[in-house]
Amino acid sequence: MASIQLEKEDHARDAAFNKALHGDSSQASGGVWSMFAKSKQAQTAAVDEYFKHWDGKTAPAETDEVRKSRRLEYATLTRHTDGEDLFHFCRFAYGEGFRQAITRHEHYLAHRIGLREGMKVLDVGCGVGGPAREIIKFAGVDVVGLNNNDYQIERATHYAAREGLSNKLSFVKGDFMQMLFPPESFDAVYAIEATAHAPSLKGVYSEIYKVLKPGGVFGVYEWFMTDNHDDDNPQHREIRLDIEEGDGISNMVKISEGIQAIKDAGFQLEHHEDLANGEDIYPWYYPLAGELKNVSSVWDFLNMLRITKIGREISHQAFRAGEKVGMIPPGTQKIADSMAKAGDAMVAAGKAKLFTPMYLMVARKPDC
Repeated sequence: MASIQLEKEDHARDAAFNKALHGDSSQASGGVWSMFAKSKQAQTAAVDEYFKHWDGKTAPAETDEVRKSRRLEYATLTRHTDGEDLFHFCRFAYGEGFRQAITRHEHYLAHRIGLREGMKVLDVGCGVGGPAREIIKFAGVDVVGLNNNDYQIERATHYAAREGLSNKLSFVKGDFMQMLFPPESFDAVYAIEATAHAPSLKGVYSEIYKVLKPGGVFGVYEWFMTDNHDDDNPQHREIRLDIEEGDGISNMVKISEGIQAIKDAGFQLEHHEDLANGEDIYPWYYPLAGELKNVSSVWDFLNMLRITKIGREISHQAFRAGEKVGMIPPGTQKIADSMAKAGDAMVAAGKAKLFTPMYLMVARKPDC
């Protein structure tokens, strides 16, 4: 692939649009309440800007030029999403609740990259800071979260303060394809289901390499199409495209390409495995598939019901009615439907072993 043209950063522009779109809703108790506070005009602009990359550009009609246009605006695809702690995936053990399983997944990454008290760690694509807060509690590290989304940074800062972690956790606005940290700033770096949004994995891994100290370790849970994926197969291509559309991904690649990218960035790859391909009693995608017989508590049942097919259909109708009467901004239903389509595609891809949301790579920057 040719060198990637990077989006020009404009933090003042982003902050102004975030204020227009969200107002002061980042201090609301949750994403549902903030949805009602959105500016209808700004929401329409954001939705139109996002879906111009997918509307009318179906899998059979997708061209290299269409994919290139998405790569050129990779940051725009994630700059104005809400992004609560809802969409990370994990493995499940028998009798294990959803939150417990997510926590174990985060602890496992921290363990694999050797995090310990006193280390300065970078979280690349930190979202609203859920994994960072958990990893601080687990390992005692100091974390800097990097994010290009103003609203998510505001939410993340709010949550860190609420949990008394502001002295251990800070957030920086920035593009992970062009980091502004001084070279060799961090003892370790991790990313959880975030760098898949990069237009070039070699590009983002190279930026991580630059800011990592010699001998430091980078650990990542990556989204990949597996090497079973055949992009010349129309069904496979449609699955890949549905996942990309619903999750703001400009250029998802295969496992083999990702492994090569991390090596090309200069890292020594010490360990890699597809955690989605283990012999777990429940598959990683069971909440999306609506397999509610596997839940271990009433709370998990209620929490997961909304992301099943039935729950998504209820949301579809609710958003449709809310838009019609002007209670919620236009485009909310379209976003929800796109995410639902991605969920169905993930289940299909998971069952066919075409996709993994948890390919673990642990790599070290050489000492020399």
